Amino acid sequence: MAKPKTTGAKDTKKNGGGDYQADSIQVLKGLEAVRRRPAMYIGSVSGRGLHHLVYEVVDNSVDEALAGYCTQIDATIHEDNSITVVDNGRGIPVDVHKTEKKPGVEVALTVLHAGGKFDKSTYKVSGGLHGVGVSVVNALSKKLEVWVDRDGKRHHMAFERGDTKKKLEVIGKAKGTGTTVWFLPDDAIFTETRFDFATLATRLRELAFLNKSLRSR
Repeated sequence: MAKPKTTGAKDTKKNGGGDYQADSIQVLKGLEAVRRRPAMYIGSVSGRGLHHLVYEVVDNSVDEALAGYCTQIDATIHEDNSITVVDNGRGIPVDVHKTEKKPGVEVALTVLHAGGKFDKSTYKVSGGLHGVGVSVVNALSKKLEVWVDRDGKRHHMAFERGDTKKKLEVIGKAKGTGTTVWFLPDDAIFTETRFDFATLATRLRELAFLNKSLRSR
């Protein structure tokens, strides 16, 4: 009877090319994992994935509408193919998170799986990637800025490729409440960076139709 073939040291290196030790396990910090494997989060780095960035930001605003706090969402495509999404919801929280020791808006934009969608007392229903979407948009954008109108003040933060570049600061007074997000997709990530107006317009009209508290213009 033939003896089972034993696997020697030479065989273990055929497919791996080296020893597999604890140091071989990479730990990606912050949003680096998203930039390494963007298709895992948005499906592709072509036009489909590009437009998905807008949907994720808009879905956050729609969730505010579903919760009864938002009645209008405006999305603008700029000449440089950046996007601005404005809503009149409650505004992303700006107080300091107890465990992360950072403002809520910074946590939402820089930490995966951080968001109000996990707390049923905050959102009864929601769409999007549930606490992943807006941070993924930040990770895959060359630049992203956010303005939050809340508690009578206008707050501002700025990011580059997912990293915080300008800390949260109060830049003026606010008459109402809401969130404005501006972002420029990273052309080092996407194979296509030009947004299609018809594609976005169709999606926004569908959302307005499905959510009676929102209106289409």
